[in-house]
Parts: sequence; C-alpha cells; structure tokens
Amino acid sequence: MASLQPVRGTHDLLPEQNRLQDHIAQVARDIGELYGYHRMTTPIFEFTDVFARTLGDTSDVVTKEMYTFEDRGGEQITLRPEGTAGIARAYISNGMQQMSPVKVSYYGPMFRYERPQKGRQRQFHQIGAELLGVEQVAGDIEMIAYGAHILKSLGLWESITLELNTLGDPESRAAYRDVLVDYFKGHFDRLSEDSRARLEKNPLRILDSKDKGDRELVANAPLFAEYLNEHSQEFFKSLTGGLGDIGIGYELNPRLVRGLDYYCHTCFEFTTNTLGAQGTVMAGGRYDGLISTMGGPQTAGVGWAAGVERLALMVGEAPAAPRPVALIPMGDAAEARCRTLAQTLREAGIAVELGYAGNMKKRMKRADKANAHLAVILGDDELAKGIAQLRDLDSGEQQEIALDQLAGVIGKR
Repeated sequence: MASLQPVRGTHDLLPEQNRLQDHIAQVARDIGELYGYHRMTTPIFEFTDVFARTLGDTSDVVTKEMYTFEDRGGEQITLRPEGTAGIARAYISNGMQQMSPVKVSYYGPMFRYERPQKGRQRQFHQIGAELLGVEQVAGDIEMIAYGAHILKSLGLWESITLELNTLGDPESRAAYRDVLVDYFKGHFDRLSEDSRARLEKNPLRILDSKDKGDRELVANAPLFAEYLNEHSQEFFKSLTGGLGDIGIGYELNPRLVRGLDYYCHTCFEFTTNTLGAQGTVMAGGRYDGLISTMGGPQTAGVGWAAGVERLALMVGEAPAAPRPVALIPMGDAAEARCRTLAQTLREAGIAVELGYAGNMKKRMKRADKANAHLAVILGDDELAKGIAQLRDLDSGEQQEIALDQLAGVIGKR
C-alpha cells in the first residue's frame, strides 16, 4: 500500500489547496452574479461526438488528448476536455433558445491526456462563462470586462496583459483562409507534419503552431487585418472603443487565432509573464457558428475559460480559515456540557475546536495549532457556579462569563 500514488497527471487537493481553488471559484461565481451570469453544471462525460464535432478532427485535443472509452452499452464516451461544448449541447438539448440571451458560468474538472507540467495536469479545473444569443459587440465587451474583474479581484491585474485580435466575419475569414493556404502551400516542404495535416482543414491553426520551423514561416505570413471587410473593421473598432470606455487597455496580437470556422470577430487572451512559457491564464472569443455546427439553431456566442490551477499558482495562498473557539473541558461532566455548547455555537455559525481527549495542556496545544482566538475553559468548579472561563488567546486576558450568556458574548467577539 505504501507505494500507491495518484495517477500521473493527477494530484490530491489537500485542504489548504482546496480552500485556495474554492476561493478562486467563489470569486468568479460572485462576480458572475454581478453581471447576471449564473452557475450551470453539465455532466463530466458526454458522447464523444459532442467534442469531436466542435473541437475539430485535426486538433491536438481530439487526436491526442481526449480520454475516450466505450461504455458497457457500446457508446463512445469522452471525459470533457473543456466546458464550452457541453454548455452548447445543453443549450440545444434543453431548448434554451427560448430563454435568450443565455448567460451562464461554470466550474469543474476537465480531462486531457497531455504532458504534465507546472500549472497543467491531466485532470485540471476550469472556471468559464458563456453568453449565447447576443450578436452585438456589447456582449464581447461585457465578457472581457467580466474576466478582467475576476483577475482584479484576485489581486493579479498588475501582472496581466490583455492580448486582442479580430478574426473578422465569415466572409473576411474565407478570404484570409484562401490567401493563407496559398502562402503555406508555397512553403509546404518546410511545414511540420501536424501543420501539413491542418493546411486544408483549418490552416489558421498553423498560426498557433509551437514548432520552430512553423514559427519562422508564420512570422512572414499575411496578416488577417489586411483582409477584413468593412463590417469586420467596424465591429473591431466598436470593441476597442468600448474597452476604452471602461478603462481596459490591450495589446494587439495579430497572430492570436482560433482555428475552427465557427469562431469569428473577437479573439482574446489574458496573459502573464509570471508562469514561464505557459503564459495564458484566461482565453476566449466569439463563436457565432458553434451551435449550428452542432445541429442547433443559428446562435451567436461569446465566452472565456481559465485554468484554476494556473490562477492558484499566481494567487499563491488561500484565504485564512475562520479562527475557531476552542472548548477546553476538564472532567466528564464538563465534556458533556461542552458537546452541547459546541453544537449551539456551530449552529450559530461559529467555528469550534473541540478535542476528543487529553488534559488541559494537550488541549491548549491543539487550540494553538488550530489558530483559535478564544478558549472556553470549563471544569467542575465552573459548572457548579454556572460560569465558564473565557480566555482571549491573543492577549491572554481571561474573564468569567455566565454559561447562559456565553454564546451571545462569543458571537460578538
């Protein structure tokens, strides 16, 4: 048994780490409520087609990273590698177009078979948000503001850069795609094997390649901005103007892309230089063609997702747990009375540390370890008088408090 370890790419979230991740998720949830986004949860696994159709059959996620298996009924099932596809499937399955606009947030585990590294695991967690049914640029501005608000509330904003690009409308994208394919065909022999496979199906993915040779070709590739039609230019102008109105600066990154055809217009990433090479902490964009690609009605969409493990690395420490009140009973009668008192205090919302055994010295030591701020000392003499000794563990001050007033006094401390 001593040799048992978690599966490679997974890790145990011990209480302190769990508190930190819960804090990040709760901040995201609370801020989402301010913007009208409410938490939604989809199943951890879906039919494989949900992801294969939406992520692209040449993407690394589909070809290399998905955890896919056949269940006992012979169905192909995949553990979710990301959140958007499940939300989109739920939008169709539940007839949510009748609720438009749909504004939801999510938090939960995702699964990808990739090389584990700092801030990246095979089972990881994401927070995310989706806005469905809004074609106007106001949705993009709101979504970016929402993400920025979370990063500010977590105290990370000073080390964050918003990188922004436009993918244009379908007409602009088609024009750019043709030019890009012609350019890369002229350098076909220098492309990596993966990029050759992507050339016809989603050539924009080549712009995001990490291969050194591909990067050299990408540096001289035509720019998307040169092929934007008037509508696409106006949309992006409205976006940047709206971000300026709310005081959010950005850097234009013309190589920032999303490879699949259902993406359009806004493409953004919040990045940092504090995490080494893995600098993206939150990424999103507009995907007006996603729902129809999945067989649903034509529906505009925009969203973002962020890795909780990466955010946790940046935040560093979890908020402190509530400081409890330590109950120190001396004797069987006092222990029975403390059990009743502990339940009363806990039901009143007060954290209580009540040991299971030991003399006063050992119990006080446990109180110190639990970072208690008050100690209630109760023995036979105190029970006979109907009092307890209430000690402030920070100042050392101690006073007698009537047992029937104890809960009220502690509640005010």
